Amino acid sequence: MTESEKFQREELAVCYRIFAHLGWDELIYNHITLKLTDQEGAFLINPYGLHYSEVTAESLIKVDIYGNKLEQHEFEPNPAGMVIHSAIHAARPDLHCITHLHTDAGLAVACSKEGLRTDNFYSVMLHNRVSYHDFEGLTVSDDEKSRLVMSLGNNDQLILRNHGLLSAGRSIEEAFMNTWVLQRACEVQVACDATGKPLIPISNDIAERTEQLVAKQVGASGVGKREYAALKRLCS
Repeated sequence: MTESEKFQREELAVCYRIFAHLGWDELIYNHITLKLTDQEGAFLINPYGLHYSEVTAESLIKVDIYGNKLEQHEFEPNPAGMVIHSAIHAARPDLHCITHLHTDAGLAVACSKEGLRTDNFYSVMLHNRVSYHDFEGLTVSDDEKSRLVMSLGNNDQLILRNHGLLSAGRSIEEAFMNTWVLQRACEVQVACDATGKPLIPISNDIAERTEQLVAKQVGASGVGKREYAALKRLCS
């Protein structure tokens, strides 16, 4: 194992613990994958059978974008995880880390005909960044891969209708932050809807300016760097 792979395994294992700490786990289901930067076409995925809190650097499975295990392992990867993540890793080399959630709030918005509205502090940050993919049942068929990729397009956020949330990034930190913002946007929308009260709209002008405003807030540190570091300290 190269030093690069060892480091990336350790980082991804920490990410699984962070997701478990935040309550983003779902029994033994769902997945976070990380493309190995020094091995073309290879990425890491969790063993199908372990809870997120059980995942370690050693237990992660190395696979290729065709669904083949690249090492001996007692577990297999989740078939749905392989379809979704291998498709996107193959088509979008810029996205090194991909996350998939089945949270209550995420599913509530995914099941909503209108989807995610741009009317709260978090959802406005996702203006023009969220794509949608229509539900085709359990995502275990290879022929759905092309449609998943087409649905995502050039965005880094995908709401799988009737299914859940998918976020991605150029690093673990960026993917984590994208996941967190999308999840918070869904939580706030669900909470607002529960009040039954009229909502204050956000103008398109403000929505269009949000990318610039967020860039100013993030500064030179990079998306998710500070936030992810804080969660790593908490969960280490």
